[in-house]
Amino acid sequence: MEHLTSSKQDTNSQDNHCHQQKKTSSSFQGTLDRYLCNTPPRKHATRASIQENDKTTPTSKRKRESTETGNTSTLKKLKGYAPPSKYAHLVNNLTDSLAPNLLCIFIGLNPGIRTATTGHAYNHPSNLFWKLLYKSGCTPRLCRAEEDGDMPQLYQLGLTNIVSRPTKDGSELSKEEMDQGVAILEAKIALQRPEAVAIVGKSIWESIWRVKHGKSIKKDQFKYGWQDDAERIGVVAEGNEQWPGARLFVATTTSGLAAGMRPHEKEEIWKGLGVWVAMRRAERTHNGEETTG
Repeated sequence: MEHLTSSKQDTNSQDNHCHQQKKTSSSFQGTLDRYLCNTPPRKHATRASIQENDKTTPTSKRKRESTETGNTSTLKKLKGYAPPSKYAHLVNNLTDSLAPNLLCIFIGLNPGIRTATTGHAYNHPSNLFWKLLYKSGCTPRLCRAEEDGDMPQLYQLGLTNIVSRPTKDGSELSKEEMDQGVAILEAKIALQRPEAVAIVGKSIWESIWRVKHGKSIKKDQFKYGWQDDAERIGVVAEGNEQWPGARLFVATTTSGLAAGMRPHEKEEIWKGLGVWVAMRRAERTHNGEETTG
């Protein structure tokens, strides 16, 4: 990609990231070490790897998974939960699309099978992400999943997930592993410092809330759209460097498997973000503001 400091770069760029992290608050140091220095360079899916990943898990392996190590009684309570070993054969080609000083970074749940195989975000035909991005005004045209790595350069938008391991759907993740991903998200945002963060789905916001507040969010506390300033993410408040964090917008899930909300209802919620993104992009262009790097 261009000269951006991006997660879709080669190994040499990752070494530069390791130097950049020294500018960030020490509270994120350990997490940034793991995220920046151990993130592999972007993989390119091949026809052979796609075909291999499309193979179904052998019956014998599925039987073994039913008795995997861990608290089996707890796993039974997690409807649909699938242990990591279920998709251990699958090569995950998806990496983050990030750069400093973006308008907005979108936080998804985790890569689906097709997304992991192809290495492009929200790549299932039934997923509404790219359509909602366009209809809301976040992008001036309908983009393709294959353009995910160009979003920082094209439209000052970034993409990442709260959980990196792929599954067929979100129900196969546990709340614990989602909660464990919050610290990494905070570190990513503190490093990249976007103006805003958009949460793509209610369950992701519920996980972030649990970690930040130490308890589950109540029904009357949840709302879609812009959140209170106190809920900013990626705040740096230690040492000589201070940063107030990114504004937080909670959007609907874009998964085609999720029911309960009609497309026009999702579009209405997403427009609250799109109007702001389009306005800020125009202001940046008019003022000649540096957008990345």
